[in-house]
Amino acid sequence: QVQLVESGGGLVQAGDSLRLSCAASGRTFSDYAMGWFRQAPGKEREFVASISWRGVSTVYADPVKGRFTISRDNSKNMVYLQMSSLKPEDTAVYYCAASPFRGTAEAGPQYGYWGQGTQVTVSS
Repeated sequence: QVQLVESGGGLVQAGDSLRLSCAASGRTFSDYAMGWFRQAPGKEREFVASISWRGVSTVYADPVKGRFTISRDNSKNMVYLQMSSLKPEDTAVYYCAASPFRGTAEAGPQYGYWGQGTQVTVSS
């Protein structure tokens, strides 16, 4: 069992930066690949970014490439999503997720554990 708690969301203006954090507890954090997903009002949940269990590999969704950076600190059981040049279309609830597949994972069903989400709102 892995428990995930996101933090760092908020209301920002277009062009601003924001860093989301996800604290993990329970089973060995370093055994899991980690990912960030988001869900905007009226839309389906979508993949944002993923990082492999040791942090060697990362993958990003096209809309956030070059603007978002995923990272992890296995010594602290933390994963982060640094978001820059935010746009109004980035407004969503952002979810942290853990996958038992050690490589990066882009599909929601590959993840077995999810946090409760943190709201990010970007005003124009």
